Amino acid sequence: MRRVLILGGTAEARALAGELAGDPGVRVVSSLAGRVSNPRLPVGEVRAGGFGGPEGLAAWLAAERIDAVVDATHPFAARMTASAAEAAARTGVPLLVLRRPGWREGPGDAWQRVGSLAAAAACLVDGGSRGGGGAPLRVFLTTGRRSLPVFSGLPGVWLLARSVDPPEPPVPGNVYVLLDRGPYTVEGERALIREHRLDVLVTKDSGGEMTTAKLVAARELGLPVIMVDRPPLPPDARLVDSVAAAAAWAQG
Repeated sequence: MRRVLILGGTAEARALAGELAGDPGVRVVSSLAGRVSNPRLPVGEVRAGGFGGPEGLAAWLAAERIDAVVDATHPFAARMTASAAEAAARTGVPLLVLRRPGWREGPGDAWQRVGSLAAAAACLVDGGSRGGGGAPLRVFLTTGRRSLPVFSGLPGVWLLARSVDPPEPPVPGNVYVLLDRGPYTVEGERALIREHRLDVLVTKDSGGEMTTAKLVAARELGLPVIMVDRPPLPPDARLVDSVAAAAAWAQG
């Protein structure tokens, strides 16, 4: 039996586990980092929690006699991807990276691409679309709860920070936390932008359809977008962008 580890937490990882679950020649273990309190679980065997860095992952791969690893983590889970690449190199276990395609700017969009969260925060301070009459810049922040410290305390900036789980306290006074989980609708995103009189959207290039509604709403309402680019993949990483391609590789 072929043993496959899926490093998951994404919709693509769940879909891949479901695709492979029907193959009697494949044993699938899905690993979740455990950072979300109530994650959506894939079918089949699930392992929660970290491995202890690349050394711990390499030891686990050897102990479990894993034949292949599919890294289907979030496009911004750079540390996990780096650990997977190092562990695979140490053990000789083949590694495939499954990443959904990133978002592309289209007609009517007003995007500014930046290379990091810190660069996005600097854009908010240095200029851009500020509210009239000296009012603070009202920012729709959808970069995840762990990124909030990068943006909190910025002068002249008010944040609507949306996340699945609450951020670690204390939450700064200029931050309003909205707990919600996608998928979202364009109608709902338009209403949210209007209700909170938002001036700019800050997001990461996560890709996928589950959260793309905010980009459509921003385009329709003329809202500028600061888009944080994905971190680079490890050198020589083998990459696919579809569940079907990942399933075919894992099976063969």
